[in-house]
Amino acid sequence: MLGFLFGIVAGVLGYLVVRIVLAGFFTVQQNERAVLTSFGRAERIEGRTSLDSPVAEHLNEEQRDRYRYPQVRVIGPGGPYFKWPWQSVHKVDVAIQTVNAAYDPEVPSANHNNTMLDAVTKDQLNIGIRGQLRYKVSEDNLYAYLFGVRHPIAHVMGYFVSVLRERIATFQAKDGRAPGESEDLLSGSLAIEGISINDLRKNLNEVNLEMDRECLSSAARYGVVLDASLITGMDPPEEIESALAAINTAHNEVSAGVSLARATADQKIEQSKRAVEIETMRAHAEVEPLLRLSEQLRELKKRSRNALAAYLRKIEIDLLSRAKRIISEVTS
Repeated sequence: MLGFLFGIVAGVLGYLVVRIVLAGFFTVQQNERAVLTSFGRAERIEGRTSLDSPVAEHLNEEQRDRYRYPQVRVIGPGGPYFKWPWQSVHKVDVAIQTVNAAYDPEVPSANHNNTMLDAVTKDQLNIGIRGQLRYKVSEDNLYAYLFGVRHPIAHVMGYFVSVLRERIATFQAKDGRAPGESEDLLSGSLAIEGISINDLRKNLNEVNLEMDRECLSSAARYGVVLDASLITGMDPPEEIESALAAINTAHNEVSAGVSLARATADQKIEQSKRAVEIETMRAHAEVEPLLRLSEQLRELKKRSRNALAAYLRKIEIDLLSRAKRIISEVTS
């Protein structure tokens, strides 16, 4: 009987050793971060919340009250670390991930099998959007990622898609006129460029920058940093693709004609400016000797009246010596 009890005690002790000692050690990889929970509660940093972190600088006052998460102790790469049986380790991959902009982690068949996202432009045109999205988990707000929402990636993708669709539906291209350029000269061109799909295609970089600015608060909201968005293509429906191509061709022809006329006018204006400059220089060249001569005559007059008279007499004799015929007035 004692041997049986001893065997039970030894088995229990052996199980506890394996369960507590051997299974209690864990490591954290270089691209991972870990949070330890005791009975489901994460180890927190007292007196600090996510609002004390730099990720909260992009939240407005209403959002600051809504997205207030506690700061938790983050376990960095290394190990081995030890945990008790009532504790759990939550590991997170913090490396940058790249996904399709149409990615839906919950419904693989959504958005044309996660390859293209549908959106509507401001002139009620259905278009397909293709692109990529880079994201990573925020180390400064792991509580929001682990415990804030049930499926954070799906939540963040939904947030991204809603912001993108709102920007597509309200996008307005900026006025492309140069400073001082009249509206009448570009009125036809601007009317053609008013088609939203053309505006979007020509301003993809601006759309991407707007998306980056709008998604700056995602780290404070959901603990996910939207590193960059890259919209690479916007396709209209096939039935209107040919019509848009014809419009774009006509627009290119009009733009080429306007550019040629503008270049010709600029060339003529520049030639006129050069002609005026040349004639002005010629006039200065003809006037300059006369001005110098008048200055010399004034100097002679200041020195002596006889000197001026002698100079004039010398000029008169020189002219008479070079003259082939002299006509003199005879007085009766």
